[in-house]
Amino acid sequence: MIKKLASYVKEYKKSAILTPIFVILEVVMEVIIPLLMANIIDVGIQNNDIDYILEMGILLIISAILSLTFGMLSGRFAAKASAGYAKNLRKAMFHKIQDYAFENIDKFSTSSLVTRMTTDVTNVQMAFQMIIRILVRGPIMMIFALLMVLSISAKLSLIFFVAIPVLGVILYLIATKAHPIFEKVFKKYDKLNRVVQENLNAIRVVKAYVREDTEEEKFQDVNNEVYTNFKKAEKIVAFNSPVMQFTIYTCILFISWIGARLIVGGDMQTGQLSSIITYAWQILSSLMMISMVFVMVIIAQSSAERIVEVIDEEPALKNPENPIKEVKSGDISFKNVSFCYSDEEDENKFALENINLEIKEGETIGIIGGTGSSKSTLVQLIPRLYDVTKGEIKVGGVNVKDYDIHTLRDAVAMVLQKNVLFSGTIAENLRWGKKNAEQEELEDACKLAQADGFIQEFPSKYETVLDQGGTNVSGGQKQRICIARAILKKPKILILDDSTSAVDTKTDSFIRKAFREEIPNTTKIIIAQRVTSIEDADKIIVLNEGKIDGIGTSEELLKTNEIYKEVYESQMKGDDKEDGE
Repeated sequence: MIKKLASYVKEYKKSAILTPIFVILEVVMEVIIPLLMANIIDVGIQNNDIDYILEMGILLIISAILSLTFGMLSGRFAAKASAGYAKNLRKAMFHKIQDYAFENIDKFSTSSLVTRMTTDVTNVQMAFQMIIRILVRGPIMMIFALLMVLSISAKLSLIFFVAIPVLGVILYLIATKAHPIFEKVFKKYDKLNRVVQENLNAIRVVKAYVREDTEEEKFQDVNNEVYTNFKKAEKIVAFNSPVMQFTIYTCILFISWIGARLIVGGDMQTGQLSSIITYAWQILSSLMMISMVFVMVIIAQSSAERIVEVIDEEPALKNPENPIKEVKSGDISFKNVSFCYSDEEDENKFALENINLEIKEGETIGIIGGTGSSKSTLVQLIPRLYDVTKGEIKVGGVNVKDYDIHTLRDAVAMVLQKNVLFSGTIAENLRWGKKNAEQEELEDACKLAQADGFIQEFPSKYETVLDQGGTNVSGGQKQRICIARAILKKPKILILDDSTSAVDTKTDSFIRKAFREEIPNTTKIIIAQRVTSIEDADKIIVLNEGKIDGIGTSEELLKTNEIYKEVYESQMKGDDKEDGE
């Protein structure tokens, strides 16, 4: 895991290497300063040698300035390296997510992925910065200071050789207890983000049903879970500080007591004791630094594992070795296709079972069926959003698994059940269909989708800025913009997954008429709940519990299929009643 994470330092490797170099130079200067001060006291002041005091004083000032300079440089390079490292991690995760199949995305919740790319990356970034700076400074400072103490008094140095192993054992115990709890904390963060995300996405529904109190209660529950777990972990980690403080003051007391006796006995000078006390602070503050890094690493370890989990996740769908990069036609063939969402091929869990279909290029196919009959699942198999469990699907006479995924999906335009628009102008959203589309192309596509009329009524027309999710346009307008975006791709296959449900029947009929007249060679698959939306289709497929219950024209199905007949009659009677009123 460490090797994998370290590989993302990449172009910031120079800064990451320079940081510890400047840290070491800073430490060297800091270790020299107490020695110079001891010389000033024991030699200069003791012998009333003003020239020596001035000489040592100048060296002291130069050492202090160099220490400050090296410290500033190490901080600058550490900030650059850690920020760049975090940038590369977020980029690697985001790019990997773009390669995920729906199956992979289903494995991680959206809130979890957001937490991993924000909170978890920040934790790893902070840990990385502390490792290349503080974790280098601490041990180096401790080693140099110990060597200086040893050179002055081997007897006093024994105090540190007792204190350091004791602290090491205590830190290890703290880490082993705290790490599992921090793992739970980040899972609770995922849940917290999910609750907030759901609330913000559905805020209109919350207000419409006056359920603010329920949402606040839900948030409070998960917020308390985060608080409880974090408090539990922090309580364990909090032992670190008092243990360190106790050790520091105990060591200082012993040094002062033993050192004073050595001075009285003539075995040590005052300046030497003064420098040893300074070195003691340096050694013990180094231990404090190491313990801080240790705590940060404990927190970051859980975050690092979650980041690597995203990066290591293998996309469920991959290109073949020699992919075909051209879709020649919009012919579609399903041969003995069965599909289940889980890995287990249990017949009771199949969402689709034994589907056999032949669709010719340019045909308009209607799909109808009850809720849960797997209508959306059927069409999602065509552009390989999921792979079939059994059987095969061919597009243009070629198995979809033999195509380059990008090529296949570029030839299939889908308007999903849940219409999604992005922040930006209407024109920018339309150009998702064709990146460099001219204004005339945008307008032509919108005319086909019956969207040009209402767009022209906006003051800024195609430059009208849409809010996040397109909340400043109606449901029907949003659907028509999404349809226009799909048409702009000029696909071989156009799939509308219940994409005209918010459009009135008159506009719906205009859209279907435009499809017949303007894009006759495009294969059109329309999933609908309204019979009128598919009544004039070349072929209608009736799905029932993941199986084909009937295929034919509307007239044929009215004679042969009970499900279609029942839906048709119930809807037509409703329409007749409305006309009568």
